[in-house]
Parts: sequence; structure tokens; C-alpha cells
Amino acid sequence: MEESKTLERLIVASNNKNKLREFDAILGHLFQVVSMRDAGIDADIEEDGVTFEDNALIKAQYVMDHTGCAAIADDSGLEVDALGGAPGVYSARYCGRHGDDEANNDLLLENLRNVPAPRTGRYVAAIALVRPGKQPIVRRGTCDGEILFERRGQGGFGYDPLFQCETGETFAEVSMETKNAISHRKRGIVAVLQALSEEQA
Repeated sequence: MEESKTLERLIVASNNKNKLREFDAILGHLFQVVSMRDAGIDADIEEDGVTFEDNALIKAQYVMDHTGCAAIADDSGLEVDALGGAPGVYSARYCGRHGDDEANNDLLLENLRNVPAPRTGRYVAAIALVRPGKQPIVRRGTCDGEILFERRGQGGFGYDPLFQCETGETFAEVSMETKNAISHRKRGIVAVLQALSEEQA
């Protein structure tokens, strides 16, 4: 893109390297994507909302309030139908500790031990874009799939080794390009960009 040197700065309300990589892969041609840390924010933002949308907005608003710059955030997780939508907004701390992917996956397998296939569910991502002087844009993206009986694949993060997507592979097996084309995060971001273009039309 010819204007790449003058792209608007967009702060991602996260220091999660995996999420930052995905945001940059999806939005890097439109914005100068930077992390919270690179923007000078070293905070553990309390996510006390009851929905994915609440938490995404809390994080994005916090970053904009502290920098004056446009900010984008996601709150994402896994909803399993047989568990009534759990782990849901508690996905990252399902086991009681935040970010322990192995323990979270172990607990999910244990809680689904007596549930036969297909064990349907979906990844959900709520994306919130906030900008000074403008109304927030919040949209949701989903990716349906099944929860497997054992881990497959070496890539991805979170519940990716157990989540079989529409390609028949887990999110830990697909390439980054494929994941970024079909993921819940990609679909949520696309919905936000669509709303942004409608706003500017």
C-alpha cells in the first residue's frame, strides 16, 4: 500500500503475542498495529464484564482513555454446547489460573469425558473498536466446529489443539494463513471493518 508510512496508529489492547500476530496479519495493511506495551501501557486490565462484548469494550476503552489513540480489543473464548456454553467468558481461566492452556484443555476433556461425538461448539470473538470523539463499534465473529477427544497439532494456542474447524483439521494443525481466513477473530474484525466503511460512506 502506497500510504503505508502514514497509516493511522491502532493500539491492540493486548500483549498476547499470538493475538498481536493475528491482528497484524489481518489489519497490518490498513493500520500501524502496535501493542499496549509498545504504546507505553503496562497494566492488567480487569475484565469483569458478563459478555465477550463487555470485556472487549472495557479493554479498548481503557487503552484509548490512557493514550488518546484509537484502540481495538477482542474478548474471545470457546462455547461448548454440551456444557451449556462453558467455558465462555472464563475460557482463559477455566482451570482457575489465567492463561494455563494445558490445564484448561485437560479440564475441558475431563468435563466432556462422557459426552459422545459430535461435541459441537464454537469459538467466539467480540471485537471492539474505539476512537476519540466517535461511537464505539462492537461486532461478534464465530467459527463453528467440534471438540475432539485428544489434542492434535503443534500450532495455535488456547483450545486450538482440541478444536476441529470446517477444514477437518484443528486450529493447531492449519496454517496461519488458513486460520486468519476463517477464524472467529477474522470474522469479527471483518464485521468491524464493514461497519467502519458504512460509517464513512
